[in-house]
Amino acid sequence: MQFFYWFVLLMAVGIAIFAIQNSSAPLITLKFLVWEFKTSLIYTLLGSTGVGILMILFLWFPRAIRSSIRSRESKKKIENLEKMVYGPSPSIGKTDIHKDS
Repeated sequence: MQFFYWFVLLMAVGIAIFAIQNSSAPLITLKFLVWEFKTSLIYTLLGSTGVGILMILFLWFPRAIRSSIRSRESKKKIENLEKMVYGPSPSIGKTDIHKDS
C-alpha cells in the first residue's frame, strides 16, 4: 500500500512539473461531433488525466465493495465453523462467578 502512495506522489509531481513547463504552449482546437473548443494544451492533458482517474475509480469502487462484503461473509463463516468445532467460548464474567462459589 505504501508503494501506491509513493507512486501517486510521483505522478502528481510529474504532472505539476509538466504543467509548469508547458503553460505557454499555444492553443489547440478540439473537435467533437458539432462542438469545437479552443483551449490550452495543458488543460486538455490535465482534463484527460482527471477523466481517466475518475473512470478507473468508478470501475474500482464496485469491485472493492464486493470484496469487502465477501471478506465480511467469510469472517462470519469462519467464526461459525470455529464455534461448531471448538464450542462456544466462555465469557470472562461467568468464569469469575463460578470460582467464587
